[in-house]
Amino acid sequence: MPDAAGLLVRQSEVISALSRAVDLTEGQPMGHAARSCMIGMRLAADVGLDAADRSALFYALLLKDVGCSSTAARVSQLLGGDDLEFKAGLKRIDWNRPSQTVRHIAGATAGSPVDRVRRMAAVARDGARLGEELVGLRCDRGARILQLLEFPDATVVAMASADEHWDGRGKPAGLRGEQISLLGRIVALAQTAEVFFAAGGPAAAAGVARRRRGTWFDPSLVTAFERISADGAFWRLVASPDVTTHVAALEPAERVVLADDDRLDLIAEAFARVVDAKSPFTSRHSERVAETAVGIADVLGLGPRERRDLRRAGLLHDLGKLGVPNSVLDKPGRLTPAEWEVMRRHPAYTAEVLAQVECLRPIAGTAASHHERLDGSGYHRGLDAEALPLPARILAVADVYDALANDRPYHAAMPLDRVFAILDADAGTRLDGRSIAALRELLHSGAELAA
Repeated sequence: MPDAAGLLVRQSEVISALSRAVDLTEGQPMGHAARSCMIGMRLAADVGLDAADRSALFYALLLKDVGCSSTAARVSQLLGGDDLEFKAGLKRIDWNRPSQTVRHIAGATAGSPVDRVRRMAAVARDGARLGEELVGLRCDRGARILQLLEFPDATVVAMASADEHWDGRGKPAGLRGEQISLLGRIVALAQTAEVFFAAGGPAAAAGVARRRRGTWFDPSLVTAFERISADGAFWRLVASPDVTTHVAALEPAERVVLADDDRLDLIAEAFARVVDAKSPFTSRHSERVAETAVGIADVLGLGPRERRDLRRAGLLHDLGKLGVPNSVLDKPGRLTPAEWEVMRRHPAYTAEVLAQVECLRPIAGTAASHHERLDGSGYHRGLDAEALPLPARILAVADVYDALANDRPYHAAMPLDRVFAILDADAGTRLDGRSIAALRELLHSGAELAA
């Protein structure tokens, strides 16, 4: 993206930062994909991949979980519990061993004893089909995101092969041995190695690689990984807090992509789709909020740069919801105090992710303020009118409007007169009156917002 001096930003810096939000939807600590990328790229160097393959692998590793938000609601529905905890645990077990899988599912199901038995019976009856359904959904959604971002087929295939196993017992296609692309085999080993490294260091990562040699993983890649596991300096880099910086240096120099404004907009649109796929109640929510906010800004006379920043903030404002379990997001009734605490964290996650990359830092405050209120009653920082600039006020109105005008777990879509009755009641106290008036003018002008 050109800054004031006309410079461009490396695409890898933007995507590696935004991948931190995707880590959350898999129940992983932020930085999981970046650390997996470091491990996978080290393997790629060890086996001598050329620049084109290393470039394709680089983005497959960073975006390997980009389709995973689409499975969250289904997992939560099946188990009745925390989809993030279930997914995190699934990465630590060998799900081809029935005893491990049954114990994990039993520990993840929620509800009354009768509900838990019913859920367990359904999973036992349909487990194989459900596993294929969920991995297939992840692959399909991930492929669409990568194609939107115009990545090569090799990147798409590698991402889709992340859960294929050397012995043919993986998913979704049950590919065996060298039927799995080499890039896909590297992704499969790197992502599992990172999970075990994070829990127990290089020895734990090498241990799981050895145990699954010839079943999950390509034996020749395990041999290469065992060599890498002895390199203490490398693992210190993997464990460093600024892993995102180290990852950027691994992109093949001759294949570096520089993102301009239009490319940055496309990346924001892609990640908005990742966020909105997490819940059936938020389909296209981020896109609608962005469009509504820009429409309000136009009525209020904001300039092109301000409108563009506001659109990006709208597209990315709910990144942090990837870290909220669907048992909370999709709950039809009142949230408990503990559940509210979980929900209230999501703007903080949004701010943390956007602050990781310099070109998105200017919109981080606006994006993370969509639940702040003029009287200081909002969250996550409790800001008041004095601390909330106009773009943040506009985004808050656009977000509330969209939530009221569309179905949510706790209410049906409201008619426009009811929506404005609620907005007007908060005008000047909790929400910005000028922005509400501009929204009314926008809608009365016949503007067609995204459905």
